[in-house]
Amino acid sequence: EVQLVQSGGGLVQPGGSLRLSCAASGFTFSGYSMTWVRQAPGKGLEWVSTINSGAKSYTNSVKGRFTISRDNAKKTLWLQLNSLKTEDTAMYYCTYIGSSMAPNWGQGTQVTVSS
Repeated sequence: EVQLVQSGGGLVQPGGSLRLSCAASGFTFSGYSMTWVRQAPGKGLEWVSTINSGAKSYTNSVKGRFTISRDNAKKTLWLQLNSLKTEDTAMYYCTYIGSSMAPNWGQGTQVTVSS
């Protein structure tokens, strides 16, 4: 059974940092690109970042502030969030497209940036 179990997140002041984790099981983690997306209150899903075997990509609004990383041996994906802004407030999800071409999702973790 595929599982993506997220941790991290919380309430932080503007300018602060958080680290999100996504522990994977039930599939060959190293064989797939992994992605973070987010959904702000009242808005649709927004792609944040993707990592594959060698490349990392980010949406423009988080470039230079967020860092995606992975450890294939630990089957874990991370998203380091620095210099957080109020507009980063959202539910964050880790996800990947499996061999069936269907997306698999973590349970989500809330990030709230507020003074």
